Amino acid sequence: MSELVNLSPEQDVAVITIQNPPVNALSPGVPEGMAAALEAAERDPSIRAIVIIGEGRTFIAGADIRELEHAAQGHGAPPELHGLLAQIEDSSKPVVMAIHGTALGGGLEVAMAGHYRIATADAQLGQPEVNLGIIPGAEGTQRLPRLVGLPAAIEMCVSGKPVAAAQALRLGLIDRMIDGDLRSGAIAFAREKAIQPGPHPKTRQRHEKLGSPPANAPLLAAGREQARQRRRNMAAPLAVIDALEAAASLPFEEGCQKEREIVTECLASDQCRALLHAFFAERAAAKIPDLSSDTPISDIRSAAIVGAGTMGSGIAMALANSGISVRLKDVESASLDRAIARIRQTYAAAVEKGRFLQGVMDQRMALVHPQLSDEGFDTADLLIEAVVENLALKKQIFAGFDRLAKPECILASNTSTLDIDQIAEATGRPHKVLGLHFFSPAHVMRLVEIVRGKDTAKSVIATAMALAKKLRKVGVVVGNCWGFVGNRMMLPYMREAQFLVEEGATPAQVDQALCDWGMAMGIFAVDDMGGLDVQWHVREERKAFEKPGLRQPLVLDELYRMGRLGQKTGAGWYRYDGNRKPAPDPEVLALVENAARENGIPRRTITTDEILERSIYIMINEGSRILEEGHALRASDIDTIYLTGYGFPPYRGGPMWYADTVGLRKVYRRIEEFHSLHGELWAPAPLLKHLAEEGSTFTAFDAAKASLARL
Repeated sequence: MSELVNLSPEQDVAVITIQNPPVNALSPGVPEGMAAALEAAERDPSIRAIVIIGEGRTFIAGADIRELEHAAQGHGAPPELHGLLAQIEDSSKPVVMAIHGTALGGGLEVAMAGHYRIATADAQLGQPEVNLGIIPGAEGTQRLPRLVGLPAAIEMCVSGKPVAAAQALRLGLIDRMIDGDLRSGAIAFAREKAIQPGPHPKTRQRHEKLGSPPANAPLLAAGREQARQRRRNMAAPLAVIDALEAAASLPFEEGCQKEREIVTECLASDQCRALLHAFFAERAAAKIPDLSSDTPISDIRSAAIVGAGTMGSGIAMALANSGISVRLKDVESASLDRAIARIRQTYAAAVEKGRFLQGVMDQRMALVHPQLSDEGFDTADLLIEAVVENLALKKQIFAGFDRLAKPECILASNTSTLDIDQIAEATGRPHKVLGLHFFSPAHVMRLVEIVRGKDTAKSVIATAMALAKKLRKVGVVVGNCWGFVGNRMMLPYMREAQFLVEEGATPAQVDQALCDWGMAMGIFAVDDMGGLDVQWHVREERKAFEKPGLRQPLVLDELYRMGRLGQKTGAGWYRYDGNRKPAPDPEVLALVENAARENGIPRRTITTDEILERSIYIMINEGSRILEEGHALRASDIDTIYLTGYGFPPYRGGPMWYADTVGLRKVYRRIEEFHSLHGELWAPAPLLKHLAEEGSTFTAFDAAKASLARL
């Protein structure tokens, strides 16, 4: 036994408890402790059955990801569980896995080696390894199809999504759901199985759900097509189907060997390293150097929002989804009616798709209170402004907040670009003001940029981070500069795409190159979805911060004047049908050609490589400036922002990680070339130049900064 694993005899049942908080990961010492406990229970003649259970809030949430990271970096091998799983399965006494919370990855692999599995109703079971660029590596691809069948195994492993206990029961992944106390229920279940004649079922010996090669062939083909469509450009979802095919076509031991070979290949891949980086980057974003663990945090129980447009109603849903009562104010009844209809329609669609029950919808709708007045603003814990990007209007609203709000209330702006300090000046409590930049649709998108003003109190930042977590979102603290991090990098990206079109590309060509590379959407499709009027206003506002004479895109102004504002008007960079399906528009191409001719811009053939380099490298260069100025705490925070809010492909790790993989010297040299060709907008960022000349990386920059912070 060990401190991580406890063996407690309950008369004739041995209860083995994993106690490795917070999530009972299979860290070094846990598998060894389990093996020792199993051996002791096996030797004890008074023990007739064994229960394995997790202490605290969960069963075993998975492997120790740090071990996987070390293996991916070539510093060791992935965790070895094969001996433990065989020991569990070969036990002469029935082994019952008692699952609550989550049994994910290695946790589910351990559970599947048990003779029986029971779970609480709220338990979640899954194989999410593809999200880290690998496949289940502890015989998960071999046991899962034996329990649930090949179609369900393909769905679980390719999607990486867990299944709830009720579905797990229907699939055969668990044997019983337990009401009431899990530990006592597991002991009773174990005694029930102990009196039954053996042998107890070994998962590895089960074949009834594996199917035949002729029957499996179309299932595997459909699974591979599903992997290509749903996990575009990712290698692990296709690799996991190869391992599942081995389970259905090879003896168990040979299938396990195939699985191990595939795991080794995946761990050596750039995609795996990028996805592991993304995993740790998201967790690092929660660590704010000057916030101690005892920083006071306020409990946000009620909120009020001014502005019932798309963003305001989305934020209202995000709050209501987490049980927070929301007052939603607008100046027009029609706007409120549209907002409530939008919210109701969104929830109704979720009910229709089976995501939650009608009762949940009713509870959430009851938490959203539309109103034309300021009623209840004086008792709210949080006031949020979500109106159009107009500084004067936002300052007016915050002056009103200051008059109405209780002293401890937090005042937040959903601005995407404007100066938080100027907004805070409209109040007598700038220490209570910050930016909460949600991303549309706010009830879906995971990112919240938490914008820290010069006077924002540490307790307000800590409360905002806690609120983001409560909303199941990723809060990233950023500095107060124009556009903060995400949009400050997005504007050069949008601008460079338009320059590429003026010089000879088409919007469709640029978008196709970006989508093929992995972006969730092409940049011109993004423009049309967000609205060209929004981009036009943002760009006009940005001009005040730029040197006169810098090159500006030519065609956006004309599209704006023509009323071609994107999807909402049926035409923007593309033309849209009734289902908002885009099609290239000859009228736009003619506008581009005329603008280029009138402004003396020679048109030429633009290659895919140039599209990608100019689109991605311009973001990297701007990210370098943001990092050097301190508006992002870490390069990895920039990656997290782009991975969770801007559709950057996860398997590329984010723009700054991607720059490291390309090599900063190569990126810097190419930026220098673009600088000489295209002028001042491509001036290399000093930090990028410094790191490139040193042969360093953004990852090393983050590590050095973290070391200094610890001194």
